[in-house]
Amino acid sequence: MTGIPVQMDHAQLDSGAEPLAPEAPVRRKGSRKKQKLLFLRNGKSFTGLAILGFFAVLAVIGPWIAPYDPSAMSSDILQPPSGAHWLGTTHVGQDVFSQILVGTRGVMIVGFVAGIGATLLSILVGVSAGFLGGVSDELLSSLSNIFLVIPALPLIIIVAGQLPDAGGLTVALILAATSWAWGARILRAQTLSLRRRDFVEAARANGESTWRIVWFETLPNLTAIMASSFVGTVTFAILMQTTLAFIGVTSISDWNWGTILFWAEQQQALSRGAWWWFVPAGLCIALLGMALTLINFGIDEFVNPRLRSTGASPRALRKRRISPRIGFTAVVREGAPAAGGTTTSRPDGATRPGASPAPTGATASGTGTSAPTTGGPGTPRPGTSRDDRDNDGTTTRKESVR
Repeated sequence: MTGIPVQMDHAQLDSGAEPLAPEAPVRRKGSRKKQKLLFLRNGKSFTGLAILGFFAVLAVIGPWIAPYDPSAMSSDILQPPSGAHWLGTTHVGQDVFSQILVGTRGVMIVGFVAGIGATLLSILVGVSAGFLGGVSDELLSSLSNIFLVIPALPLIIIVAGQLPDAGGLTVALILAATSWAWGARILRAQTLSLRRRDFVEAARANGESTWRIVWFETLPNLTAIMASSFVGTVTFAILMQTTLAFIGVTSISDWNWGTILFWAEQQQALSRGAWWWFVPAGLCIALLGMALTLINFGIDEFVNPRLRSTGASPRALRKRRISPRIGFTAVVREGAPAAGGTTTSRPDGATRPGASPAPTGATASGTGTSAPTTGGPGTPRPGTSRDDRDNDGTTTRKESVR
């Protein structure tokens, strides 16, 4: 007769009761809500979104709350930070704090316009090429390869030379037109792996149209890749825009963080000891880049289950009896019970709160009666086998009923 694993707690062994019947695991209240907020529970994601939201608010209200006109000159020349000028003044008495506030809008507009444009183009070309295949795939892939080798910086320099009044919007459109090819290649590769999946074949067998399958079956499975591509493009666009303004390629009359650094370098602020002229703009660029990087890390941990535990706090890891080590990725199973001595494992994986674990050496027979072991504590009887320690810290024993 085939053996059936039987598990009993200490109280049942003493009374000779029957083993507990398997019960369906009870979902904890609020677990579904926690799953929805899993991305925001990650410390990296929350920090990155908070910093990005702060700069987004400054971009909206910055020109309204600026205490001075950023281009207005005054007699306060190269004044350090004070109550009148929170971040000091330039060589002509311009307020640096007002320049930072007004310049935030230009940086955010360029970054997000370039990110949205490049992401839309990459989705249109990459997903269409991967899903349609054939001649369409060849043509769209060739188009992606052409744009991969087009350098963005020389193109922007040429356009800026022909259009002296080229502003941030022109730079954003050029960056969007030259930054979508890498994302399109990645989306094409992922779409090729999805178009023959069972759920896509089932939708096709039901008579769904091609574009409906693309929009409602394929794109939802590419959301994480599209979000990561968008964040990466925004980061690249912001750094490129500030770099172009710093070297004087774009218009120096439009205030942004790169323009502030341009004037600080031209007037030798470092040699004059005017650290307040360039340090705030550099910190803003670093903070915004760090925020976008943290959001990208949060997306990776949210998508990859094997990386979700890296965002957990050390206290949460200790509750699950996980000891992170260098070179190993700890895996946290969401919804798993906390470790402790007040849970008893069931055959179906559920636990019964309040029950003490079975003592070492106690076994159960197929009729519900208990018998001591013959080899001393911890030694199983013939026909029994001992499992390893469970994830929740309890030890279970299986016996084959013959």
